[in-house]
This record gives sequence, structure tokens and C-alpha cells, in this order.
Amino acid sequence: MSEVPQRAVVNDPIRFGVLGCADIARRRTLPAILREPTTELVAVAAREQAKARAFAGQFGCAAAADYRSLLSRPDVDAVYIPLPAGLHHEWVGRALEAGKHVLVEKPLTTRYAHTVAMVESARSLGLALMENLTFLRHGLHSAVLDLLEGGEIGELREVNAAFGFPPLGPDDIRYRPDLGGGALLDTGMYPLSAARLFLGPELEVVGATLKLDPDRGVDVSGSALLSTPDGRTAQLTFGFEHAYRSDYVLWGSEGRIVVERAYTPPATRRPVIRLEHEEVRRELTLPPEDQFANTLRAFVGAVAVVGQRAAETVEICARARLIDEIRVKAGQPRVRLPHEV
Repeated sequence: MSEVPQRAVVNDPIRFGVLGCADIARRRTLPAILREPTTELVAVAAREQAKARAFAGQFGCAAAADYRSLLSRPDVDAVYIPLPAGLHHEWVGRALEAGKHVLVEKPLTTRYAHTVAMVESARSLGLALMENLTFLRHGLHSAVLDLLEGGEIGELREVNAAFGFPPLGPDDIRYRPDLGGGALLDTGMYPLSAARLFLGPELEVVGATLKLDPDRGVDVSGSALLSTPDGRTAQLTFGFEHAYRSDYVLWGSEGRIVVERAYTPPATRRPVIRLEHEEVRRELTLPPEDQFANTLRAFVGAVAVVGQRAAETVEICARARLIDEIRVKAGQPRVRLPHEV
């Protein structure tokens, strides 16, 4: 196991290496790393050297020979991992063993037990470990929480949250069970996280359904009903076979809060909160924010305190537990991945 990389000066930028050349890395995360003064892009690695070189040329960094050689670089403090979900457990573990802080695309792993193990490993090594679930870092949702706490819609009774989009290309990795594909792990994370944000940590899964594509062997849509001990509920819908939808509705005793484009807004979008009280409707428009940049700043903060904030790790594990529970309630066995024992 390698020692944690030491930066020469505390205020030096966090030096990132990237494992994988996914589209989300190209479109959102790597541009944010380049823009942020507290982060620096050092190198990228891919399964195909030509792809790594192309990415490196686009973003002005080095191309590592492979994943292992990138992890061995002494000039890399942290690793961003946008690999398919089924590869996260292996490469998050390898990155932590190499002494690197880790920012990984959601989900952290495809299994609750593996997620807990990775969180514990990061804690014991004094390393930061964070899911790149960026929407939670957008100030829009803090503004909604402030409205709730201020009694804008009375007592919150129900959260209805949905995230779905049309079918993917036939070769998309999210259709591959061996790579941890499926709608629950990809799109289900968003409405689930919104439900926990607004209803708190005591949510339990009451029922769930997952629609399996028999030809591909992955779930392509699903829904779940969750409840708190005092009877407040969350209804979640997600999938790959819908017209685009990305929203949540908070239904209270005195009104509703409606947020559209809730999970993946462009950095230039001015988010709108719609407030509904009987026949009266009004809108609050907020300034635009780059939630990817916000997440990078939070990650840099976690690195600066040498390790993982307790609240962050609790939330990561709680999401993983609920994902497992949804699968169990839906009666769908989890696909065993090639590297698992």
C-alpha cells in the first residue's frame, strides 16, 4: 500500500488523475477541474491507449499507459473514476490502496456491503472518498429546504420524485449487466437521494417494482414506495424508456413545491422553484450554479481535512442500503459481476 501523496504546500491545487474517458467526464467534470483554481488535471487513462491520448490532447494533460500506471504516479493526489458502475469496487479499492483520494461517479459500488467496505477503507487510511452525485451540491435544493423549514407549505406529507429519459443507444454500457448496468443504479439514485434529502434518514422501502429487459438482462425502469416511521411517504419513478423528466414535487399540508430540471441542470440555467397554494401560484428564480464545480470544491475541502466527513459517509452507505432494499422488494436478484467472489 502506498503512502498518501504529500503536496508541497497546503494551498497547492489537488492534482487529479482520471480513470476512464466517459462522456460525463468529457462534458462536465474535466472542464470543471480545469476551471477550478483548487484543482489541476495531471493525467488520464483508458482501456485503449488511443482514447487516452485523444482525451489528453483535448484537455492538455498526460496520457497514462493504463490504470495501474496512473495510480502509481507520485504527482497524482486524487483520482476521479467515471468507469462503469460494475468496475467501481475494484478500482476505488485499488486507488485507495495506492494512497489516492477518490471522487467516483455514482453509485460508489453496486453492492451495499462493498460500499461500506470502501468507506471504512478510506476512513482507516485517512483518505477522502466521495460520490460525484452533483445535484446535491446545487444551491437550489438548499433553497427548497429553507422554504420547507420556514413553513412555506406547512408540514411535508409526501415527496414525488422522477428521473427518466428515452432509450439509450444499443451499445450503451448501461444495458450491460456485467458492467453494473440498469436503471435503478443509474437513474434511480437521483429521486432516491431527493427523498432522503427532504424526508430524512428514517426512510424504509415499503414496495418496489423493476421492469427487466429479458434480452439485455438489466432493469430499464422501475418505481418504489418509501415511508418514514410517522407515515410520510416518497414515491419514486425512474428509467430509460420515458420522455425526459427530471423533477420532484413536495406536497405539504398547506401547499406544494415543484422543481423541474432538478438533477442535471446546465451550469447556465437559472433554476425555478414553483410554489402552489390552492389557486395561488408564484415562482422563485435563482442564480445559475455549476454543481460540478460545487462538488469539486466540497471534495477539495474533504481532502484538506485529511479524510471523510462522517455525514458524507453515512449518506453514501444509506443510499446503497436503500438501493439494495429496492432490488429485494422488487424480487430481482442482483447480477454477480465477473470480478466478485
